[in-house]
Amino acid sequence: MGQEVILIVIVVAFAAFMFYNSRKRKKQQSELATKMVPGAKVMLSFGLYGTLLSVDDEKVTADVEIAPGTVVTVHRQTLSRVVDDTASDIQTATTPEDEPKPVAELNGEPVYGERIESTETDADAAKRKTED
Repeated sequence: MGQEVILIVIVVAFAAFMFYNSRKRKKQQSELATKMVPGAKVMLSFGLYGTLLSVDDEKVTADVEIAPGTVVTVHRQTLSRVVDDTASDIQTATTPEDEPKPVAELNGEPVYGERIESTETDADAAKRKTED
């Protein structure tokens, strides 16, 4: 009897979460639809930014200007979000962790790609030739 009650509670909780997520998703889609007006800056689902020119509900397409004079027609579902001009997607502030750290020398050996001046004298060169 106790196992049946636990199973019923789990099923009811799962159904409630599904219902809540469905309502939340519909609300987000309706907010996005109200923001999708001609002239809005949009981001497509594949990362392309542009200006929305028109939306055709009958054909389920949208015309987006990605560069001056360059208009692409895409499926309306590819309109991912409306881009706010004041907000920035890219973090522009640098932190101390982002600054390049000096490369330590490896036991006095030069780092790969580093040019060093030759300090070798003629006597050292002759000595090395005799050792070979």
